[in-house]
Amino acid sequence: MTRTLFAASFVAALGGLLFGFDTAVISGAEGTLQVLFDADYAQMADIVANRTFWHGFLVASALIGTIIGALAFAKPADRYGRRQVLVWLGLLYLISALGSALAWGAWPFIGFRFIGGLAVGGASVVAPMYVAEISPAHYRGRLVAMVQLNIVLGILLAYLSNYIISGMSLGPQEWRWMFGVEAVPALAFTALLFTNPRSPRWLVANDRAEEAARVLIAVGLNARNIKSEITAISRSLIAAKKSLGARFFQRKYSKPIMLAIAIAAFNQLSGINALIYYTRRIFEMAGAEGTSALWQSVIIGGTNLAMTILAMAVIDHFGRRKLMLTGSIGYIISLSATAVAFYAGVSGPLILVSLVIFIASHAFGQGAVIWVFIGEIFPNALRARGQALGSFVHWLMAAVISLTFPMIAEVSGAHIFAFYALCMVGQLIWVLKVMPETKGVPLEEIEQKLGII
Repeated sequence: MTRTLFAASFVAALGGLLFGFDTAVISGAEGTLQVLFDADYAQMADIVANRTFWHGFLVASALIGTIIGALAFAKPADRYGRRQVLVWLGLLYLISALGSALAWGAWPFIGFRFIGGLAVGGASVVAPMYVAEISPAHYRGRLVAMVQLNIVLGILLAYLSNYIISGMSLGPQEWRWMFGVEAVPALAFTALLFTNPRSPRWLVANDRAEEAARVLIAVGLNARNIKSEITAISRSLIAAKKSLGARFFQRKYSKPIMLAIAIAAFNQLSGINALIYYTRRIFEMAGAEGTSALWQSVIIGGTNLAMTILAMAVIDHFGRRKLMLTGSIGYIISLSATAVAFYAGVSGPLILVSLVIFIASHAFGQGAVIWVFIGEIFPNALRARGQALGSFVHWLMAAVISLTFPMIAEVSGAHIFAFYALCMVGQLIWVLKVMPETKGVPLEEIEQKLGII
């Protein structure tokens, strides 16, 4: 692997790290924000007469931005280039971090978190796209996986950062530091992007074949193969243009569409985003105090990272269904145990153990499988739109879960975890009865199995 390829992939992967950090950082401060912005929530109650709803809306505001960002940045990436759009996303991360830290009320905070959500949504699409397009085929899987791995690492770093800041005795301004610290990696990400080459695919699409050739050589392609590679890129661009005319929502593609919607919806009906966004609150509901609750969040983040690495190592050996079956059973056991603990008023270690099993089940199952599976079930001409559909459903459900969690948890922590457990029983039945295995199956055979061809 050349130095240029590694450095460019590493910098792009920072977009994934910021994605994870921005997603999880609010977990350490949302309880403080609920108290701090209570007067603002009271004024908002003229619109919806429920202060807890508005706190859920504040927490979910980044996810609303994510839904829009995931849909909005693909076309600019084609027009202005992947690297240029990543620079814009870095600036959005920076604005969001500083704005959230300096927010003077609930509405400004919601606005700046929404901006961060736009960056998260855009990064979820553009960063993997950029890495895939600069990587030679024999490195592509590992380097694209590095972006996904950095998302999980970013979640862990957010939890760890919150824990460290909470121990610094910063008083009422503690929450501002939790958000503001993200400005440092955001600034580094934005500056380092200017050292990255542009995507060869984008350069060819914009009649800059000579520059594309130089980039391909820099990332490790043999100079003798440059002409054939550029020809192959040109052909794929022509095919992509033709595929835009294919109608997506039609009966022929109903099976992959329903599979994508189902796996994306089940992903969030597990309650994973409730855990990521409200980790500290959940542990405090179970009796843990501030710093202890934050340390337990770090344990959750560490488990998530370790099990993600393990799942990446075995997914092509065990297959997608086995990982989903294992994850579904782990979900049901852990969520049921958490619900029973809350019903019985049991606190402490049982909740921690149950949620560690939960996050391990997610990382080993749904977290590892969802995007691989969605990418495999759609034919080439529709794959990008299939991924976009899955991403939209995923983030929409994430926003709904994050919005509703505080309202339901305020009534009963047990009820909400029992509901998630019931949903995972539904997922287990879906995996057993409906989900096809795609491991090692040629894409044409998958299309035949689903009745597409």
